[in-house]
Amino acid sequence: MSELLVELFSEEIPARMQGRAAEAFKLALAAELDTALLSHDPVEAHATPRRLALSVAGLPERQPDNRTERRGPRVGAPPQAVRGFVKSLGVPAATVDRLSDDDMATYFAPAHAPLKMVAESGQPLAVSLAITGTEKARYYTATVTAGGRPLAIVLPALINAAIGKIPWPKSMRWADSTARYVRPLHGILAILDGRSLIGAYPVGGVIGALAYGNRTRGHRFLSPNPFPVAGFADYREKLRAAHVVLDAAERRRIIEDELRHLATAEGLTLSDDPALVEEVAGLIEWPVAMLGRIDGRFMSVPPEVLVTAMRVHQKYFALRDGQGRLAPRFGLVANMVAEDGGATIRAGNERVLSARLSDAKFFWDQDRRTRLAERLPALDPVVFHARLGSVAAKARRLEALAGWLAARVPGADPELARGAALLAKADLSTGMVGEFPELQGVMGRYYAAEDGLPQPVADAIGDHYAPAGPADRCPTAPLSVAVALADKLDTLAGFFAIDEKPTGSRDPFALRRAALGAIRLILENGLALPLRASFAQALGGYDTTVPGFRDGMPAGRSEAAIIGELLDFFVDRLKVHLREAGIRHDLITAVFALGDEDDLVRLLARVRALNDFVSSAAGADLLTAFRRAHNIVGIEEKKDGADYRGEPDDTLLREPQENTLHSVLAETAATSWEKLSHGYFGEAMSALATLRDPVDQFFSTVTVNVADAGLRANRLRLLAKLSATFRRVADFSEIEG
Repeated sequence: MSELLVELFSEEIPARMQGRAAEAFKLALAAELDTALLSHDPVEAHATPRRLALSVAGLPERQPDNRTERRGPRVGAPPQAVRGFVKSLGVPAATVDRLSDDDMATYFAPAHAPLKMVAESGQPLAVSLAITGTEKARYYTATVTAGGRPLAIVLPALINAAIGKIPWPKSMRWADSTARYVRPLHGILAILDGRSLIGAYPVGGVIGALAYGNRTRGHRFLSPNPFPVAGFADYREKLRAAHVVLDAAERRRIIEDELRHLATAEGLTLSDDPALVEEVAGLIEWPVAMLGRIDGRFMSVPPEVLVTAMRVHQKYFALRDGQGRLAPRFGLVANMVAEDGGATIRAGNERVLSARLSDAKFFWDQDRRTRLAERLPALDPVVFHARLGSVAAKARRLEALAGWLAARVPGADPELARGAALLAKADLSTGMVGEFPELQGVMGRYYAAEDGLPQPVADAIGDHYAPAGPADRCPTAPLSVAVALADKLDTLAGFFAIDEKPTGSRDPFALRRAALGAIRLILENGLALPLRASFAQALGGYDTTVPGFRDGMPAGRSEAAIIGELLDFFVDRLKVHLREAGIRHDLITAVFALGDEDDLVRLLARVRALNDFVSSAAGADLLTAFRRAHNIVGIEEKKDGADYRGEPDDTLLREPQENTLHSVLAETAATSWEKLSHGYFGEAMSALATLRDPVDQFFSTVTVNVADAGLRANRLRLLAKLSATFRRVADFSEIEG
């Protein structure tokens, strides 16, 4: 079996693209090998800043033989059609005359086959021609047997195809060529069993094509000279000798281990930041960790500012002391082994960080000279969305909506909520947020505290973007919940009003994230919040803040339609949110389809009770009975053109089983309705369970479609009442299985 090694050597690949690109390259090559009928072991992929590498073992020496059958014209067809068919096979036309029932096939050597067929199918190639079919329809049939091509001949085209299928978010191309790659591609290493493949990747322009080779390069500065490799094991060892750690997981491990070791030696701890470790591992090929110092004059700046300046702009790691406070030290990872032990590198990075933090301290000192309330006029020229007005208009909407919501959030003061919501966006006009956009909200909290505002107000300003994702912390303070919920509902209402809903994978305004955040705020804080009224309140805020809106909606849009779309959107997001909890999506649909439940906390309690009910033996049996009753009534209503809703006539109940079902139904309907109205959903489901025996007895002994039209209609009304009783609890027709 053979081993293939491929390396694409280029300029630096952005760190965020490396992992996906390597995986896509691996999958593309595996698919090409499978299409070419080449068996192989799992493909192994690696990425460093300057290379994508694949290795795959277990390849056969050549493709398997391939046998295909081609049917030609019918026996007795015009001679021109027959000659054309055999000519396409490279078979002499005279051979057709020799075919008979007694001599059904003639075989030909590869030399008779056209060159095109040889090129497409490989060597050796043989053709068998025969007459097949039945007495009524007989055809000339050719069987083409092609020997598989050698692996070294097949692979170059497959490698080139796989390279072309790497889906770069952004890419470059060479002059007049259609070939694309993320950065200038300098070389392609392609080795099969220690020998370089003969091939080239077409890039066009002056270069024309990059020929395959067996040489690569190591670290750009520490080992710049090219060297040959003979296979994957040799490749990996020589790269390490050339100061390149090929495996990204190993680079991550080295970074974390060395930084933790250095931090521990000074009584510090490394802040947990796997995303930054991942990014830095994608920036370097030979990690060398070291610690630097932060000038003490910057330690009065909020720690979030220091961490953001280090992390986002410089890719430095934050360190903390024994009390968990930010330490005046930082971790950095160099891509160089320095002769002076890293002193020059350390000093250079300290100077760069000092310059960055000097800017941050300047903004911190300057911004505190202006109160947040005085910054509100600066939000007027800031556009929230061209059709939804300015950020100042949004702040005024949030003020009203947060006050309305606070009255429905236990423990929240509506007046404080209004004040916090009005100031929530004020930090967007500060110099600090202009320099560090990641700190919006965070800086608002600090500036509000500096202005002497109550701490709950400052916290609500700082938390109003949260939760920003499924793993983000969800606010629990009442004031923070009200303001954060107002921000998300206002955004959702506005964009749905102008019909800017997410479609497919497209969600430019992060509305799915906003809806999921709102759902978490409601559920995790147990808010009894009517969504329809909340959406109507949010839509109403646009009346006085955005020209063109009337009664909470733009011209031509119905408020009821917008609210319906928002409710459907929330249900879809709720299904996604509850999927990990094992809650079935059809149960959510079954409860929501009733149209009388827009309180998410009640809805979830109802769904959980329904889940317990249908999981029980009685529930499963009753679900089957409901479907039977529902289907019978539906079929008969369609056939009769009638509606069988309504109370059955007591005088037409002839059989004991239908009398029993009727009386139990009346009792169950009253009990379940009472329990539902008080929120006792589990007990409402239990009330349905009393129907199990009467329903079984009814279907076992009572015939619905009898000759007497009056009896038939009355029994259909009884079954319709059974369905209606179930539908008070949930729309059981939406439940799958």
